[in-house]
Amino acid sequence: MPSEPIEAEFAFPPVLSAEQEEDFRELDVENLSPEFTNIDATTHVPRRVHTIHELELTRTKEGYHIVGFEKGKGEDPREWSNGKKWYITITTATLCLAVAIGSSIITGDMVGPTKELKIQQEITNLTVTCFVMGFGIGPLFMAPLSEVFGRRPVYMLSMFLYFIFTLPSALAHNSATLVVGRMLAGLSASAPMCNIGGSIADVWAVENRGAPMAVFSATLFAGPCIGPMVGGWIGQLAGWRWIYWVLFIFLGVSFGLTLFIPETLAPILLRRKAANLRKTTGDDRYRTLEELEKRPFKEILKAALIRPFLMLVQEPIVIFMSCYLSFVYSLLYLLFFAFPIAFSEIRGFSAGITGLTFVSIMLGIFFAGFFVPLQERIYANATRNGSYPEARLYPMMVGCFILPSALMIFAFTGAYAHVHWIAVCISGFLFGFAMILIYVSANSYIIDSYSAFAASAMAAKTLLRSEVGAMVPLFVNQMFHHMHFQYAGLLLGLIGFVITPIPFFFFKYGEKIRARSSRASQGRRLTDEEAKRENEREKFDFPPDKPVAAR
Repeated sequence: MPSEPIEAEFAFPPVLSAEQEEDFRELDVENLSPEFTNIDATTHVPRRVHTIHELELTRTKEGYHIVGFEKGKGEDPREWSNGKKWYITITTATLCLAVAIGSSIITGDMVGPTKELKIQQEITNLTVTCFVMGFGIGPLFMAPLSEVFGRRPVYMLSMFLYFIFTLPSALAHNSATLVVGRMLAGLSASAPMCNIGGSIADVWAVENRGAPMAVFSATLFAGPCIGPMVGGWIGQLAGWRWIYWVLFIFLGVSFGLTLFIPETLAPILLRRKAANLRKTTGDDRYRTLEELEKRPFKEILKAALIRPFLMLVQEPIVIFMSCYLSFVYSLLYLLFFAFPIAFSEIRGFSAGITGLTFVSIMLGIFFAGFFVPLQERIYANATRNGSYPEARLYPMMVGCFILPSALMIFAFTGAYAHVHWIAVCISGFLFGFAMILIYVSANSYIIDSYSAFAASAMAAKTLLRSEVGAMVPLFVNQMFHHMHFQYAGLLLGLIGFVITPIPFFFFKYGEKIRARSSRASQGRRLTDEEAKRENEREKFDFPPDKPVAAR
């Protein structure tokens, strides 16, 4: 699985250690830390190394000249000028926005295609389902490509195909063209999301990522809400086809930006440097660590396809956290259809004004960002004796109560026209606020629990989340119309209350669950007394009875 998972960028403090980040950055592999098997070139005997530095020393003793970045020469992307770094940041953020908006902008007018093409509403809703399905499946096949070709070619190819496959939907005269075009567009659009987190990590050191991540997170989380806002007005004033045409134009601009984005993936840059040194010196011993440790593409693809599925059925933390996040993610897409029912059908709002109500969710998302400093202080206090993954769950343990409360408010305010519209927007605000608390906390917990297999764990979560979310458009209208609005919302709220204990369960028993897993990290929660005893043992050089807290 390529590069640092995008979700790892949103955790404060950072989830991955410096060594693990270097594993992703220089070798583009999982599970080098804490232990990596290396085959001796002369004796063919397996050996164990622990860090990039040890691996480099081992290969140097075998006679290789290990090629790396020379400090001060601008070879390392982290030494590039701030202007160049910000161009990469803004460009990748734009790609992220294009993908996020593309998944939801067409919900601005879902009735137009139904009437013009004379098809059932469920067929029109498939345009959202198929895009999100492709968005979930695509990374399993497209993510490994960056390991071979680099980030820039993947960005260019992905955005070009996304651009081209949006055109059939804009010109569609039948349902097949409309739906198939969206499926192909979703598959194509998935590639940038596999690499954007890595691009940010390529050029910005951890201590300098604050502002870039603020820009990036705004596009990632607000993008799906911006889609209905823009699409509602376009559909109302120009018709549903112009929604696709505006998206097509925006994707053309986004593709144009990728033509000028430089390659940032360290293994690719070092591979080019090594090839140039071999050519100019005639010495074939100039190699990069990635070249010496490179796995066959068939093996890379096999790991990318199989390991996420194994973790999705074998690891309880991945299973239950993925199910929880899938529920939250499906609620976001459910609201793309439920808000129009509450505002357009029940209150008579126009499509454009209905789209503006999604501002409430965006405000909740942005307001949640102000609680990051508080979360940092809570985490620092909880891990004063050593880090452990369960310390990441505190925000989720708050958000899990706010989420069902928001759904209950939505159910019993959205259903009645005499209730002021601001009450429904308050529920949207609370939903956006809870969504971020849960999303960032749960993802950080998964990555911290499986830091050596972070990319695979995130791929498993993304696959399940996307496929569950993709199913929502197929039943949401029937659910709210046939069950009646308030009871459909009540059902969702009750489900939210039923799953509330999940973060508390893992907070209490997560350490024992991780201890039974060969893939999970073994960080331990230490009391002040236990930490004191550990320090005394280290002070007097007594071997500890149990491993100290470590990621």
